[in-house]
Amino acid sequence: MHNFWTIFGIWMAAFLTLAIFSFLYKDNPFYKFAEHLYVGTSAGYMLIYTYFLTIKPMLIDPITQQNQWILLIPAFFGIIMLTRWFPKIAWLSRWSIAFTVGIGTGLGITGSIQGLLVPQIKGTLIALHGWNGATLNNFLIVVGVIATLTYFYFSKEHRGFVGKTAKLGITYIMIAFGASFGYTVMARISLLIGRMYFLFHTWIPLIK
Repeated sequence: MHNFWTIFGIWMAAFLTLAIFSFLYKDNPFYKFAEHLYVGTSAGYMLIYTYFLTIKPMLIDPITQQNQWILLIPAFFGIIMLTRWFPKIAWLSRWSIAFTVGIGTGLGITGSIQGLLVPQIKGTLIALHGWNGATLNNFLIVVGVIATLTYFYFSKEHRGFVGKTAKLGITYIMIAFGASFGYTVMARISLLIGRMYFLFHTWIPLIK
């Protein structure tokens, strides 16, 4: 037998789900209420998450328990970033923003090279000998990489063999975009199925 709070939670979840679905008809107060509640709850959750998993273990605990006073320097830069809310001293936030942009750019470049560029290069260094399904797949990958890179090569006019290769690259790009869009649609449908299953299994037990 479910207790009161379990039943209350199920009905509240069902109400919010239907309130979100009501936007399919038109914009209405129920949808706005659910939307604002979701945004507010997410903001509150992220605030608590940031404090307990970032600020406390990486700033407060090291200072109070390990006397790592050097951490007051990044804490200072983090605090003055909030001065953008005050026009008279908003210029102080430029220091923090400059450090953040510089460090973020450096980490982004190295991360992209090590996490994206190098693995992609390694992924094209594959065998093309033999006659089997794997070889055909490798051949399609190599041809696709070369054709796609040719499409983005603008130092030579896309005519003749180069133009045909570039058109083949467009085909590969469209296939990649289509697959990405398909995965997105599948993810959204999966979420829809989950909410419908909740409504007709947990809230109104029509599905066993």
